[in-house]
Amino acid sequence: MKEKLFLIKSIDNVAVTLCQYNNVPTGHKVAIRDIEEGEYIIKYGFPAGKATSRIKNGDHVHTHNVSTSLTEKNVYYYNPTLLKKPEWNFPVPDINIYRRKDGRVGIRNEIWIIPTVGCINKTAEILSSWAAKEFEGKGIDGVYAWTHPHGCSQMGSDHDATKTILADLAKHPNAAAVLIIALGCENNTLDDFRKELGNYAKDTERMAFLVTQNCGDEIAEGKKLLTALAENAQKVRREKGKMSELIVGMKCGASDGLTGITANPLVGKVSDALYAMGGTAILTEVPEMFGAEQMLMDRCETRELFDKTVNLISGFKEYFISHNQVIYENPSPGNKIGGITTLEEKSCGCVQKGGTSPVKGVYRYGEIIETPPGGLVLLEAPGNDIVSNTAMTAAGAHIIIFTTGQGSPLGAPVPTIKISSNTELAKKKSEWIDFDAGCVFESGMDVLCTELLELMANIASGRKKTKNELNGYREIAIFKNGVTL
Repeated sequence: MKEKLFLIKSIDNVAVTLCQYNNVPTGHKVAIRDIEEGEYIIKYGFPAGKATSRIKNGDHVHTHNVSTSLTEKNVYYYNPTLLKKPEWNFPVPDINIYRRKDGRVGIRNEIWIIPTVGCINKTAEILSSWAAKEFEGKGIDGVYAWTHPHGCSQMGSDHDATKTILADLAKHPNAAAVLIIALGCENNTLDDFRKELGNYAKDTERMAFLVTQNCGDEIAEGKKLLTALAENAQKVRREKGKMSELIVGMKCGASDGLTGITANPLVGKVSDALYAMGGTAILTEVPEMFGAEQMLMDRCETRELFDKTVNLISGFKEYFISHNQVIYENPSPGNKIGGITTLEEKSCGCVQKGGTSPVKGVYRYGEIIETPPGGLVLLEAPGNDIVSNTAMTAAGAHIIIFTTGQGSPLGAPVPTIKISSNTELAKKKSEWIDFDAGCVFESGMDVLCTELLELMANIASGRKKTKNELNGYREIAIFKNGVTL
């Protein structure tokens, strides 16, 4: 069997001998030395699994010879050895924002229609379509209906979560006006939902309510309410703001073996830059912290934040166990095709998006970041792309940065910047991808970080739209954890 020497282009420029018959796909791993059975596989400087058989120098390293080394139970220690405060010594872009009555800032002046129950999704969609034709481009950036299948036949905390997320969306500062549509007989009664909204329900200039069972022609009545809301929203104007006022969510989906090497570290650099500017970044996807959680705990600024992070991780593990599911049933088939072998490898790549800055806050699912702490915060939510995007939006994210190695058209209710891990994807799916991180080795991390921050500033200021906005790819999903009656 002949062998051919390849130079593997990596950060270390390591030369390894690859058998010409190996045909190792892009994004997959090769051994740079002999690895014995049972020995740890090291990637990102951390264990990414154990060898299930002897692996020779140059061999393809993947599911056929590696398995996870993780277990359900872990003991965590408060040892803040990774606390550091990154600096940003490059220009800070200016932004223009909308300042709302509650003091929060928005980057879009939109009308949002929120059904309290899934039974009236179509009503919400009909009204949204009509209002978009009437008002978009006339001081209104867009009109959207956040449809969902919930709001009735739910119980306990499951029902409460639906109310909370819908109320969080109604309070979001990207919405200049909100129409709440109820059916009238659902569990999520309008009276209860008003209580969830609090003082926001009293702002008649920004928020209106419609109970469809109580009127003869709900479409005609909805149009009247939307017209009045639009007139008020059209009066709002942008003003100068600061990058420090932004809350940026960070997400990865359809990842490949390059995501944790190119796109996620780039987003981590942006996260650190935001910290230096006083802005806030959200890291979620808790099940994709499994195996990398200790490095996040070592960055918690206080013992209280460490304890909250332990509870965050342990709580999600208990959620899996309570449903008799394997905690480490991850990565997905698509991840494996892209070169990711084990959950710890996926997690170590995933948390790269959090950069190196201190953990400044830990939030439960449905909590709003009302007073942004400036820096990295952790948010309780699953890895599912739509659910976690919705959770970050509900928490107050103005923009979501979404890295991908294989591509995804998915968009959150807020502008969603799609970043490809490789240039091939950026070219192939240019209608999905906003930014190419595949050229990081040629351009350098600082250059790409500066360009990405400038893109974020242009998007935040309304000078540019993301591909998900241009395509109309925007939707929500609520985390369901309970029986359906």
